[in-house]
Amino acid sequence: QVQLVESGGGSVQAGGSLRLSCAASAYTYSRNCMGWFRQAPGKEREGVAVIYTGGRSTYYADSVKGRFTISQDNAKNTVYLQMNSLTPEDSAMYYCARATDRCWAPPPTAIQALAIIKRSNYWGQGTQVTVSS
Repeated sequence: QVQLVESGGGSVQAGGSLRLSCAASAYTYSRNCMGWFRQAPGKEREGVAVIYTGGRSTYYADSVKGRFTISQDNAKNTVYLQMNSLTPEDSAMYYCARATDRCWAPPPTAIQALAIIKRSNYWGQGTQVTVSS
């Protein structure tokens, strides 16, 4: 059973920061692609950031590059998303996700990595991020 437990969302003003956490079971976490996608009302799901937990390869959507940082803590089987310089356009429900089919190697490109997370069948309950102007 895949379990992903997110925390850390909330409301901030534009320019502020938030950090999201995603705790997973050891089996789910190990040597896999994990990341975050977001979905705002009426909008398509968007892959935001991905990390390959078997190494340290990271991938970002162009919309968040330079502002968001995804990281991992192997001892805690936890993935983090540090979000800085937030804008109202970042407001959405954020979901931690794991690749449906295990990633045995880091994806070769950001496009492929983000697509893996975007179409994942395994995600957590979601955490709301609201950024006011």
